[in-house]
Amino acid sequence: MMTKEIIFDHESLQDRKSIKKYLKVITDGLAKGVISFNDGVSQTTLEPDGLVVFRVTASHERERKNLTISLNWKDPDAFEAAESHSLKISSEDAVG
Repeated sequence: MMTKEIIFDHESLQDRKSIKKYLKVITDGLAKGVISFNDGVSQTTLEPDGLVVFRVTASHERERKNLTISLNWKDPDAFEAAESHSLKISSEDAVG
């Protein structure tokens, strides 16, 4: 089994407005096929190509809530299409 190599890792406390800006840059980068990360300590550039697996996980542990968004891809020739389901994302309260 191959070990996963972490090539960039950053964690910081941000307000929603700042996070929205980061997510916008990521979506723009996805559209262009190039996403670069640099926090002054380390840097990397990713080039998503072909089909991208998109995973969203929402969880909670006591008072702490967690939203994880994951994107991963392989070389287009090596990718085996996984079963996918339609996803709806809304900024409205699902309960109300």
